[in-house]
Amino acid sequence: MIIFFICITLLIVGYKFYSPFVEKQAGIDPSVKTPQVRFDEGVDYVAIHPVKAFLIQFLNIAGVGPIFGPILGAIYGPIALVWIVLGNILGGAVHDYFSGVMSIKEDGKSLPEIAGHYFNVFYKGLMLIFTAMLLFFVGVVFIMSPAGLLGSLSYFDGTFLEGNTFWVFVILGYYFLATLLPIDKIITKLYPLFGLLMIVMTTLIAIALLFNAPHLPVMGDFLGYFSHDHFNHDFLEPNPDGTPIWPLLFITITCGAISGFHSTQAPIMARCLTNEKYVRPVYYGAMMSEGIVGCVWALAGIAAFPGGYPELQAMLSQGGPGLVVNHIATSYLGALGGIMAIIAVAIFPITSGDTAFRSLRLTIVDAFNIPQSMRNRVFLAVPILIVAYFMTKIDFSLIWRYFAFSNMLLSTSVLWLATKYLFDRGTFHWIVSIPAIIGTSVTVSYIMTNAIGFNLSAQYSQHIGIGVAVCLFVLLVVFNSRRTKAVQA
Repeated sequence: MIIFFICITLLIVGYKFYSPFVEKQAGIDPSVKTPQVRFDEGVDYVAIHPVKAFLIQFLNIAGVGPIFGPILGAIYGPIALVWIVLGNILGGAVHDYFSGVMSIKEDGKSLPEIAGHYFNVFYKGLMLIFTAMLLFFVGVVFIMSPAGLLGSLSYFDGTFLEGNTFWVFVILGYYFLATLLPIDKIITKLYPLFGLLMIVMTTLIAIALLFNAPHLPVMGDFLGYFSHDHFNHDFLEPNPDGTPIWPLLFITITCGAISGFHSTQAPIMARCLTNEKYVRPVYYGAMMSEGIVGCVWALAGIAAFPGGYPELQAMLSQGGPGLVVNHIATSYLGALGGIMAIIAVAIFPITSGDTAFRSLRLTIVDAFNIPQSMRNRVFLAVPILIVAYFMTKIDFSLIWRYFAFSNMLLSTSVLWLATKYLFDRGTFHWIVSIPAIIGTSVTVSYIMTNAIGFNLSAQYSQHIGIGVAVCLFVLLVVFNSRRTKAVQA
């Protein structure tokens, strides 16, 4: 039980004491008119109360990520919790915060436009490719996963309604409407309620863990896991499934720790906030809350399988993380709780999928200065969703691997963009540059070792990634020293 409270306390303390320091570096000015005030047009630039904005942002970034990711990451043991907490405080929350800051400072624009402003047209093009790629993969993943979950609860007869096809078309139809309609027609009305649903569901699981989980990890489990021999072997050497912690854990658990997808959602609320002072509670607060969700589900994944990796892996092989969610909810909340959990976990990715496609539309509109008429929105949405439908025919695990890599790649790119933002301001850039260096190392290691990349051995890939991190750190120190001398001169 003490492990649970330590994790939650650290996240809250990080928000209470670290986030004001981060905000001080960002140059927030409550007297400046926000993009919503200056460009109110009734479609995307619509005033939203900050509490609603927080709940919408929380739901947009959360989806099913802080549930499925930590469950998958539970195979690595207690270090999954360490990564969620430290990754969130030092990386994810800072990443999300500066995504919101830079967007609201740049008229609510999307990442490629911001990159073009702070770097050049080449970096803008790269960010456009990375952003569009990730948003598209997120949208496809969040068609396939809820369709599968809802299909498991459906008992239709006939070829058309058999399997998941019916739910794929239902979800695509909803995505079409949500992508086209003004933000205050669906999103601002339903998403705060769904955000509360996620909070309630997570709270119930947390209470059940505290009072009805005999196998909840204790401090002795952590100390034993982090003993010298055990930790050194597992961190770089393969686990039972052949995956070493570095870099696979950091790719497996993104939502809850750090996720590039969150930066693609930043412009949605940046166009709706009525004052810059709301950026910290909305963006930083939403990510801190997602970290709590991630900790709860990681603990649940560890506690629900006292036999460790073999038990968890067997259930993942049988039905994926959705089946694990059903098992956990049924074990702790009863049969009704299991059904409610499956329905809730089906709703959450849908609410992220529609904002992914909406963000993709906004990204294309910003990049090519396309007028926001209904006709143009239809012409953009239809081909995107048609291609997305055909992508659902591809193996889910392959789509997930591309999604995981592009997710970490984009988060690292955004951290470097935030580094440039703070460089230009002359403030303390290390709060984003150090996480950017680590993220680059993880990304390089992953693409070097994975089958979708260079497929090298884990040992070579890890050394290459760590070597890149060391070189980047040295270069940054040298560059920062020269810049400091130039300013003093």
